[in-house]
Amino acid sequence: MSVETITLGCRLNFAESETIRRLATTDEDWVVVNSCAVTNEAVRQTRQSIRQMRRQRPSAKVLVTGCAAELDPKSFADMPEVDRVVGNDNKIGSLRQNAAKTSQVVPAGFLGHVRSFVAIQNGCDHRCTFCSIWQARGPSRSLPFEAIRDAVERELERGAKEIALTGVDITSYERDGMGLGALCQRLLSKIPALVRLRLSSLDSIEIDDALLELIAGEPRLMPHFHLSLQAGDDMILKRMKRRHRRVDAVRTVERIKVGRSDATIGADLIAGFPTETEEMARNSLKLLEDCDVVAAHVFPFSPRPDTPAARMPQLERELVKARAARLREAAAERRSRWLGSLVGSNQAVMIENDGKGHSDGFAPVKIDGATRGEIGEADIIGRDGDCLTAVWA
Repeated sequence: MSVETITLGCRLNFAESETIRRLATTDEDWVVVNSCAVTNEAVRQTRQSIRQMRRQRPSAKVLVTGCAAELDPKSFADMPEVDRVVGNDNKIGSLRQNAAKTSQVVPAGFLGHVRSFVAIQNGCDHRCTFCSIWQARGPSRSLPFEAIRDAVERELERGAKEIALTGVDITSYERDGMGLGALCQRLLSKIPALVRLRLSSLDSIEIDDALLELIAGEPRLMPHFHLSLQAGDDMILKRMKRRHRRVDAVRTVERIKVGRSDATIGADLIAGFPTETEEMARNSLKLLEDCDVVAAHVFPFSPRPDTPAARMPQLERELVKARAARLREAAAERRSRWLGSLVGSNQAVMIENDGKGHSDGFAPVKIDGATRGEIGEADIIGRDGDCLTAVWA
């Protein structure tokens, strides 16, 4: 038997897909499509992947799970290519004969057999007006420290060089009196072999003092922080039902930079939210500079079913696309300047695959002849498009 996974969307989905595959005890051939519902385009891509896999592997059975399948299971069950639909709560044990043994499994999985993603929580308690993921994932649930510690140790034993903590809203982590900062501190204290710890997307308003203290004083915590900012205009943030204002986002970045001067900032941003005026859009554009964003994920607003934002006055699609393109262009210019500024510098680099990897600040780096898993200091000697070129120092 073989189990192949096709993963769309977030790193939590990736960790879950790898865990499904690793735990599978089925005696049949399956393709698991782990779907995403963050945008309408993600749902379309899920359907496209299902049809493509049926053509490529006509004899295998197709199982669909993930957020899109959770929100609209009937539409996927009705697809002739689909053999089975499984909700998010049951996905981990979906191809295991004894699913009861998976109830306390911590989703974890490799990327390029070097970096491993370990889930620390699931679900979300917030109700951003553009988002349907809370409906698909349920309320926030934080995993116990012991289970997370054991999962991290297992991934290191399996060969992981770097651990990235992931979830739906990891800054909401709260268990046994520990927030995210205290959890990271304890993991680093209890696991000396954990020499590279990275964090997935953070909600800036929830970053606690313990995490800021760690950022300032712990070199094993990688200095790239991706923030869920979404917009740079206070009225749009209010209509999104976000819990921070523009000044809060800027202040958070300032505090991170004070603690770690080499920290780099990524951000999620939505262009063309309902009611967005040109002035509001320019406030988001300016946020790139004000928050020193060098890695922006820009999404054109996508009205998701059964969300408040879908019922708000919508902008014309062409205008939404144009504002997203403008935001992406500005972000690309900033990123290009940042990469250019690194030429001639010395950076710590981890190689992930085919001689390519990332610096601690998550700049893409290529070193000819480097092997997967190598870690060391590298001299940045040039650029090849969006990738830096380097030699080991």
